[in-house]
Amino acid sequence: MSKKTRKNSSSRRLAGGPAKTAGAKSRAAAKTKTARSAGKTTARPGTPAAKAGPKAPRQPASQPAGSGSAPTNSTSLSEGARAPAFRLPSDAGEHVSLADFRGRRLVLFFYPRADTPGCTREAIDFTRLASAFAENRTAVLGVSGDPPKAQQAFRDKHRLAVPLASEETHAMLEAYGAWGEKSMYGRTFLGIRRTTILIGEDGRIVRIWRNVKVDGHADEVLAAVRAL
Repeated sequence: MSKKTRKNSSSRRLAGGPAKTAGAKSRAAAKTKTARSAGKTTARPGTPAAKAGPKAPRQPASQPAGSGSAPTNSTSLSEGARAPAFRLPSDAGEHVSLADFRGRRLVLFFYPRADTPGCTREAIDFTRLASAFAENRTAVLGVSGDPPKAQQAFRDKHRLAVPLASEETHAMLEAYGAWGEKSMYGRTFLGIRRTTILIGEDGRIVRIWRNVKVDGHADEVLAAVRAL
C-alpha cells in the first residue's frame, strides 16, 4: 500500500471515530430523556406522586328505620306513675280530656286504625262490656290516629257504645308508650302499638297491657277492674 493510500485510510478512521462517539452519546442522551419522562408518569413508591389522592368523606352509619323520630319515653310510663294529661277531639264533635274522668277509673285502649278487622273486634268487645265497666265505676275510651270523621264513621258503622278520640299529633301516643317501631311483612315502620292502660281514680296508672292480642282482651281488662 502506498503512503498516500495509508494516509487516506488513516484520515477516514480518524474522521469516523468522533462521529461514532457523537452518535453513541446522542443515543444515550435519548435513553436518559426517555427514562426521565417515564419517571414523571410512573413515580417511585414513597414519592409525592405515588401518594393516594384525598380520601372521600366518610358516610354516617345507617340507623334503623324510623330511629330518628322514635319516642324516647315509651318505656318511662310504668304502673304507679301519674297518667299524662291529654285533651283530644272526639267522635262526638267535642273534646275529651283526662280531667273529665276525675273520680272514676278509666280504660284507654289504643288501636292502630279504625274499621280494620282487629281494631273492629276490639272496639266491639269493649262495647259489649260497656255496661259492666260502668257498674264498676270505670269509663272506656278508644284512641287512634284517625281523624274525627273517620272515628264517627267507625262508630256508626259498628254501633259502638264507647267514645273514640283522635290523636293525629302522636304526642299523647308517645306519652303513653303507644307509638313506636312496628314490623309487618319484613317492613319496619312507626305506628300505633296496640296498648291498653287502666288509670285509677287517683289519676295513677294501675295496669299496662302492651302488644295486646285482641281475642279475650276486653274480658281480661274487665276482670282486672273487678279485682280492684
